[in-house]
Amino acid sequence: MRYLKWIGLAAAVLLVVSCFTPWIFIQSANITVSGIDTTGTNFGKPGYFHFVLAGLFLLCTIIQKVWAKRLNLLVTALNAAWAVRNIFVLAACSGGECPERLTGIWLMLLASVLMLVSALFPDMKLPEEKK
Repeated sequence: MRYLKWIGLAAAVLLVVSCFTPWIFIQSANITVSGIDTTGTNFGKPGYFHFVLAGLFLLCTIIQKVWAKRLNLLVTALNAAWAVRNIFVLAACSGGECPERLTGIWLMLLASVLMLVSALFPDMKLPEEKK
């Protein structure tokens, strides 16, 4: 279980990297959309929210307090929900055309799930009871 902390930290780095890689390709407009560059669409910039959540995840993972581990569960659940939302909104078929899902969107989902699993099993030593 103690390796899950390091897997979670690596997943946070993978999440940030995946926001810069292409997520979808829209054939009719010849547009490649990533988490940061959504030029030509009205999707906004969904990668920036992942950056904020990854930063909070890193902070809560490093802090060895119970409240930080509980907050980390909330942060990673929000991150996983945001990742699923991005898949449903960005890669949804619209106007009879379905965009092609590229590697970046799957890496983003994988990193979000790994962060959630790592937050579910924190590496924390509890104080011993006094007898």
